[in-house]
Amino acid sequence: MKNLLTIFGALCTVLAATARTPDKPKTEGYIFTDGASVPITAVKDQSRSGTCWSFSTCSFLESEILRAGGDEVHLSEMWIARHTFMDKAEKYVRLHGYLNFAEGGASHDVVETIKAHGIVPFEAYPGLNYGTEKPDFHELSAALKAYLDAVIGAARKSGKPLSTAWKRAFNALLDEYFGPVPEKFVYRGEEYTPASFAAALPIDMDDYIDITSFTHHPFYTQFVLEVPDNWMWGKVCNLPLDEMMAAVDHALAEGYALAWGTDVSEKGFSRTKAIGIMPESRKENMSGTEAEKWGKLTAQEQETALYSFDKPVQELVVTQAMRQEAYDNYETTDDHGMVIVGRATDQAGNPFYKVLNSWGDRPPYGGYWYFSRPFVAYKTISIMLNKHALPAATAEKLGLK
Repeated sequence: MKNLLTIFGALCTVLAATARTPDKPKTEGYIFTDGASVPITAVKDQSRSGTCWSFSTCSFLESEILRAGGDEVHLSEMWIARHTFMDKAEKYVRLHGYLNFAEGGASHDVVETIKAHGIVPFEAYPGLNYGTEKPDFHELSAALKAYLDAVIGAARKSGKPLSTAWKRAFNALLDEYFGPVPEKFVYRGEEYTPASFAAALPIDMDDYIDITSFTHHPFYTQFVLEVPDNWMWGKVCNLPLDEMMAAVDHALAEGYALAWGTDVSEKGFSRTKAIGIMPESRKENMSGTEAEKWGKLTAQEQETALYSFDKPVQELVVTQAMRQEAYDNYETTDDHGMVIVGRATDQAGNPFYKVLNSWGDRPPYGGYWYFSRPFVAYKTISIMLNKHALPAATAEKLGLK
């Protein structure tokens, strides 16, 4: 009995101490309310491959197929990657190795590849011929580049012409890693070639354009976007910042998705929270009370306050000059592609965009991300969209029909 009373007394002491300890306030975090979203296929996983551009643009085109009344289809991202490697290799050798031969690319790579080589569904060409269930390019890309550098180096050292075998040998490497490309295949009971399957899709590859907003080229003209992954030297249509953002909003309102090339190396991009924001950190842009409080914080406290993601924060007012400066100073880099599928607001009413990523179905939003409007305005490299999704006045200024 004595032992029992002792245990009971200890338990009461613990409970009393717990009762006296105030609960720590819980942080609310961001709470998003979705607006209308466009039809989109399931979240994919690019895994250990630098092919976000292929995954995002294929998902974008899958959305376009749904919008046009077609059936849901999973286009083969690795079909695109395999053909792009071959086309890129030819240009790399032609330029004596002075080209960015890597895994990266751009949305127009997908459209141009479909025009040149057709397209197949994922079921007809998974492109995983190296023993993994998901893409893994750690060996593949290194082997391909090493081979091309050897070909170029041998020709440079010997002074002799390139052999007639190098393309066949490179193609054999692609066959071994991705698998031989099918000349014909059966899909849902019908036989197709890659070209006939592309022709059967209810979308036209000539309808897709890229837009951006930079001041080092005239507005309402097209120019070759100067980023390393633009190995194809694809052109973009240049719009003033406000007009580019208006085009994004107009497309979404009309039910169109957008393939988005952006920079996710920012501190305001959280991989765990699935959020992208551009917090305002300059004291002069804050109100009197906010500026006074901000000035009393240490640098570490300011950093924590800006990037804790525990509540909505004041964000940058993005200008055309800011965009240009960040691009010119390498602060904005071309490093990821996703799909903008809708709009949303946080609990403070701030505008966000809902974005489909290609990093698998992961929490907290099942593979989707939310990016603030300032983030998109500041960090957009380029956006692919259907030219019919542009506001009529913008299309006219660009000379599009």
